[in-house]
Parts: sequence; C-alpha cells; structure tokens
Amino acid sequence: MFKKYNLRSYNYALVTLVVITSIFGLLIINSADSSYTVKQAGGIVMALLWMTFLSFVDYHFILKYYRVLYILLVLLLVGVKLFGVSAGGATRWLGSGAFRIQPSEMGKLMLILFLAQLLYTNKGKLNSWKFLVFVNAILAVPLLLIVSQPDLSQTILLFLIMFVVLYTAGFPYKKLGKIMMVAVPVAVGLFIYIQNPNQKLLKPYQWRRVMAFINPENYDDNVYQQKYAVQAIGSGGLTGKGLGNDDPSSLLNSNYIAEAHTDFVFAALGEQLGFIGSIIAIGLLAAIVFVCIYIAIKTRDYAGRLIVIGIASYIGFQTFFNIGVVTQLLPNTGLALPFFSYGGTAIITLLCEMGVLLNISRHSVKD
Repeated sequence: MFKKYNLRSYNYALVTLVVITSIFGLLIINSADSSYTVKQAGGIVMALLWMTFLSFVDYHFILKYYRVLYILLVLLLVGVKLFGVSAGGATRWLGSGAFRIQPSEMGKLMLILFLAQLLYTNKGKLNSWKFLVFVNAILAVPLLLIVSQPDLSQTILLFLIMFVVLYTAGFPYKKLGKIMMVAVPVAVGLFIYIQNPNQKLLKPYQWRRVMAFINPENYDDNVYQQKYAVQAIGSGGLTGKGLGNDDPSSLLNSNYIAEAHTDFVFAALGEQLGFIGSIIAIGLLAAIVFVCIYIAIKTRDYAGRLIVIGIASYIGFQTFFNIGVVTQLLPNTGLALPFFSYGGTAIITLLCEMGVLLNISRHSVKD
C-alpha cells in the first residue's frame, strides 16, 4: 500500500497550483455569499488531508479494487434513487443536514479509476467490437442512473470523459470513426426532435433551457440568469469593482446573480475582479490541466496515463461548460466551476484526484 517515498520527487508545482486555486476560490465564495465560507473552508481542509494521504498511497493498490469501486458507485446511485434528498426538482444527494454527499460527483473519479484499470487488464481486446460493446454496457449502468436523477449535464460530461479515456487507451481510429459516423447523425436527429414541444426525452425545465438557448427572445424567463451574469462580467471592466465592495450598482450586491456561490461564481468573479481576475482564474485552471498532461506524457504506466488524462478531461471540460454557460455561449447546464464553486463533495473529489495525480507523478520519476 505504502512504498518508500522520495520527497524530492514530490510534484510541488501541482501542490502549489492546487492550494492557490482553492484559496482563490474560497475568497470568491466569501465575497459572493459569506454564509458559505466556513463550510467551504472546512471542506478544503478535509480535502487537502485526503489529497496528502492519497499522494502517499500507491495508486496500483487502489486499482486492485477497481471492481469494488464500480459496484460501490452503482450502489450509491441506487441509494440516491431509493433514499435520495431532493432539491431544485432533482434528487442527487444522500444524507441529511450538514452531512450530504453527491455520488455523481464522486463517480467522476471512481469511473476514471475503474475504466483505466479495466482497459489495462484487457489491452489485448481493444480491437474487438465485442469488448467495446461490453465496456459501453458496463458504463451505461451508472450513466443511466445519473441521467434519471435527473442530471443530464453530469451524464454528458462523464460520457465525454469516458470517450477521451477510450481514445487515449488506443482504440482503433477506424472503429471510433465508424461510431462517430453513426453517433453524429443520431445526435442531429435528436437535436431536431427535442425542439418539438411534445418530445419525451427531456424534462420540462431541461427542454426550456435548450429552447431558451436556441430562441432566447421567446424564452426570456429562462435566460435571465445568464443575461445578468454577462452584464455583471461586463460591468467589472479591466480590474473589477473589488472583493466585498459596497457599490450600489453591483448586480451581485443587488442579488441579481442567482447561485453566485455555485454555478454562476464566475460572474461574481468577473464583476469583482474584472478581466484580469477572470484571466488569472482561467490561467490557474489551465495550468492544472497542462500539468496533468505533462504528467501523462512522463508516466510510464498505461493505467496511470489513462487516469491522468481522465482527470485532465474532467477539469478542462467542466471549466469550458461552466464558463460557456455563464457567458451565454452554451445552454444552462448546472455544472459548477472546478475549485471555485461551493460544494463539499466537489472539492473533496477534486483534491482526491489531485492526490492520485501526485502519486502517479511520483511513480513517473525515477528514484
């Protein structure tokens, strides 16, 4: 489980980036809604402890239990269906009061670890259609449970992460190309179909979000959050109005930015710290992704490389989707901004991923 560890090979650059980004995010949450500061700070401290612990646990030891991780995730998601806590029209949490977990968030790391080891143990079958169908069937179980919560955005994000991991694993380009030749027309057909008011695939609120993106002038009540978010970011100018400002013209201070501490935290950041602050935040997230890619290039282990690519994909895709929504370039998805949005399960999952990354990085360096 634990191996002799040379601290000189510890990836201090990644640790520094993670700590700086987490503290930056905490400052933005405090400025957006200070009532969540203590909880988020406690979550960060706990997450840092988990990150440190996992950075010293040989990730190969964790991968031995990849089947257990998969079964545990499915059981947690089934538990959500049976005993889950509802909020905002969705049932995505287990627990009550101050102790609540969101299994779909935890599922990102658990599925990445599971898929990486599954592909590693079946490297010789990557050219088989039978194995590809098997992998898709295995992954479909947790994805269907998540989409039924309903949580379409998390499902799409997980699908993209899994696709990137499969692509990185070395699935033949011709097979992936054939899949895309089928998937693209199907996706276009579904996009056309869901524009029908009588469609049966999306929940009413999901349908309105899609239609508001296509025809915002006809669904103004569904895009007001994004419109105010864009106005807030624009009003921040180059340097912003300052953290915790009392500017009466502030849309944040006037409570026009809904969910300013969670999904729309980037709008609060843009208004208070302006273009420069926004670029710094994006730069920090991009730097973490680039460090992940560098680790993936350096690591000699097949499964380790897939894990790193999966984590990099998760941070990169979710950042893109969140900022795309806040700037009204994408329909409202409800995805948080990594390291910046409030959420205990999210920050603990993220820093656990960083702990695994640190361990993989350690193994990529010769002692």
